[in-house]
Amino acid sequence: MSPQLTNVDVLVVGGGPAGIAAGARAAEQGVRVCVIDEGFGPGGQIWRPSLVSSAPSAAQRWRRRLTASGADVRSSSSVVDVQSRSAGGFVATIMCAGRPEQIEAQRLIIATGARERFLPFPGWTLPNVFGIGGAQALVKTGMSVRGRRVVIAGSGPLLLPVAASLRHAGATLVTVAEQASLASVTRFTASLWRRPQMLVQAALLRSAFMATRYQCGTWIVGASGDSSVRSVTVTDGRTTRELECDILCAAFGLVPNTELARLVGCSVADGKVVVDERQATSVEGIFCAGEPTGIGGVDLCLIEGEIAGAAATDAPVSGQLIAWRASFTRYARLLERAFALRPELMSLAKPDTIVCRCEDVRLCDLERAWTAREAKLYTRAGMGPCQGRICGAALESIMGWRNDSVRPPVQPTPLAAMLGDDQTR
Repeated sequence: MSPQLTNVDVLVVGGGPAGIAAGARAAEQGVRVCVIDEGFGPGGQIWRPSLVSSAPSAAQRWRRRLTASGADVRSSSSVVDVQSRSAGGFVATIMCAGRPEQIEAQRLIIATGARERFLPFPGWTLPNVFGIGGAQALVKTGMSVRGRRVVIAGSGPLLLPVAASLRHAGATLVTVAEQASLASVTRFTASLWRRPQMLVQAALLRSAFMATRYQCGTWIVGASGDSSVRSVTVTDGRTTRELECDILCAAFGLVPNTELARLVGCSVADGKVVVDERQATSVEGIFCAGEPTGIGGVDLCLIEGEIAGAAATDAPVSGQLIAWRASFTRYARLLERAFALRPELMSLAKPDTIVCRCEDVRLCDLERAWTAREAKLYTRAGMGPCQGRICGAALESIMGWRNDSVRPPVQPTPLAAMLGDDQTR
């Protein structure tokens, strides 16, 4: 049985803020647009549909605009392969409800977002140890944290909204540990004087958990427990403290999702997809917007999405959007410098610490002289169900390895679905 085939003018991969803006702007030009998103509804991680609270007003406005634009939104779907057509354009294979479909498109906009960076430390594989954004997503979908003691440790502005949301959900916050120094965080905060709305937002988020210490220059050393995490050890480089907890949320910033862009041949530098002033990549007909081009926050994602949506339909891009993008790009660079990871984090893992959870590979199983490919061949590190999405960035930070290849499917996919019904009977 051949996969169902759909023809569109513009295919947008990713339904976060950048994908929403790109899809809406492109569809408003009167062309056929399809937006593919893995979530239950458009929004991405930051605007993930929640069972326990309403969406922010900005998310509601953009979702209404996307709906009004007439774009076809495919939720709970993922793109697993994209091939160029000899006659021009692209053919994408998507998985929807466990079945493959194909979409032909003249233009492609990649808005695949980012994922959390995990750096292995002793105890990071214990039950009830979550990523920071992962914990927030679980709470949005109904996980109860009421009355539970929570430690948050990591880096970046995401710590504030997650701490506020967990406190609002009834959690008892033990501490919020930011690895960046107080001086660095203070300089970054002072640089926001041109963006008073951001300062106000940060102050409101901080006020939501004022009874909890927000400790700069403090990072996690390890976690211990039995059937679940029971305590966390943190340090400021001079003193070490052990904190009892029921839940640990730990992650160290975000990593751009560039796998699909790399699969189709787009140039990537410093872990980011390279784009020009119209968000066009090095591949003709492919544009990229949002976090794959660099971590910069929701406002920059929206702006880049609008520019990409206009450019993909050959519509003019306003000078105002260009100016806004330049302004928010400067903010993104400040953010990157302020929350750069300290060297101590690269040596958190001990020889017996698992660094690849899928394949139970420990740090002592690896040789620093290897490449990422050799590590796969010798130990299967990065070969498990997550396909290196967790350990890949960690091993790049710890060992200096970079994955030198991307192959389809770019998302975990059942073999039976790829073969088709007629091959499995």
